[in-house]
Formats: sequence, structure tokens, C-alpha cells
Amino acid sequence: MNVKDVYNAIDAAAPFSLAMDFDNPGLLVGDPDEQVKGALVALDVTDNVIDEAVSRGANLIVTHHPVIFHPMKRVTADTLVWRLVRAGLSVVSAHTNLDIARGGVNDILAARLELADTAPLEETCPGEGIGRVGTLARGMTPPEFAYYVKRMLDLQAVRYCDGGRAIERVAVCGGSGGNMLEAAAAAGCQAYVTGDVKHDVMLDAVHRGITLLDAGHFGTETIVLDYLAGLVRAAVGEGVPVVIARTNVDVTTTI
Repeated sequence: MNVKDVYNAIDAAAPFSLAMDFDNPGLLVGDPDEQVKGALVALDVTDNVIDEAVSRGANLIVTHHPVIFHPMKRVTADTLVWRLVRAGLSVVSAHTNLDIARGGVNDILAARLELADTAPLEETCPGEGIGRVGTLARGMTPPEFAYYVKRMLDLQAVRYCDGGRAIERVAVCGGSGGNMLEAAAAAGCQAYVTGDVKHDVMLDAVHRGITLLDAGHFGTETIVLDYLAGLVRAAVGEGVPVVIARTNVDVTTTI
């Protein structure tokens, strides 16, 4: 099977046409007709992930975050793209299309928190959209819910502000979703789980009576990698090794 087959398998599950306008998913580096000898799955392309792919004999990296996101004016020896091309590595990235699609990042995040009766937080097309809203099996206080999220996502720590209300209805948005707080409020949620939350958004959440949890960009999205690896395995078959990168780690440390 070739790189194009992997692209098509991801496209069938999380159509690239769902991606938001600012995004840049798809085949970003490499030859679509190259046969896949091995694939590495990670949240991001980093120097360590490239080194691991080379050491494993893989020639394809599949990521959530696009390795080319902002416009590039040059590709020089100090760039990741240069290293990828020199190493003969192709890269396929599934970003906001995987956030939006059924079964993707936000459905997995909602499932990890055992939310029931889920629906898109903000529809971008019928039945699909950014984020999810759902209901807990039992009500929790804000501190109980913070510890619950920490445990269910297997995190070292979470940041949160206490909205001062019992929590039953919850919104989630993997990655950086501070801009979706108003949508969570409009959906009648008492809590919202996302990452990369700014100070002013925390203040706004308290004002609205919403318990806002910052579970980290990495912590709310790395949970999709098992699913993504499964899509790749189905595309390439049993004879091709597909592994989640051991170097796929959160580069931040909590002390």
C-alpha cells in the first residue's frame, strides 16, 4: 500500500473537506505513490519524532498537527521540512477535520469523560462540528469534576476555575478552545474542558458561572492517536509496522 492509500483511509473517516478555512491538513510532504514501509503516528512532527521514524525504518509520519501550518517563504537546513525531505519521509496530517468528524478528537474526549447524549458544541455542517456537549452520569462539585477529568485523562495536573455551581452538563473541545466559552454557556453547560486557556477567559468563565478546566493542548488531543493509528493500520495491512511514537510526549513539565 502507498501513501495515497493512507490519505484515502483518513479521508474516508475524517474527510479533509471538513477542515476549517485556516487549516492545512492533508499530504504535506512526500510522494503519494510511494509504498509505505512503516508508519509512525504522533501529535506533532518534531526533531525527535523524525529521528525515531528514521531509526525504525519508517517512511511515513501521520500526525494530528500539520507540519506546515503557517506560510513558509523558504525551506532551509534548519527547518523540519528540510529534514523530512532529506530523510525520505512523507507526512500526512489530519487536523480540524479530525476534530470535527464523528469518532474523532472530540467524540473520543467526550467518551473518555463518559458523557452521555453528546452533540456538537458548534455545528460546522449537519451533525458534525467543533467540540461536543453531553451529560455526566451524576452531578459533581467543581473540585470533584476537576479531579475526575485529571483521572480520566491520566494527567499530572489540570488548571481550573470554580464556577460555583453543581456540574451535570459539560462541553469539551480538544486542543485550544478558549474561544468556545460563549458557545458552552449558550449550550447550558456548567463546565467546559479544553486547553490553552488564557487568563481573561478564566475570568469570563467565573463571571458566567462556568467551571473551566484547562487540561492542556497535549492532554486533550493525544488521546486520538490510538484511533488514528488504527486507520493507518487498516490502510496498510498487517505486514507494515504502524506504531505510536514513543517520542510523542508533552514538551511542558509541571513541577
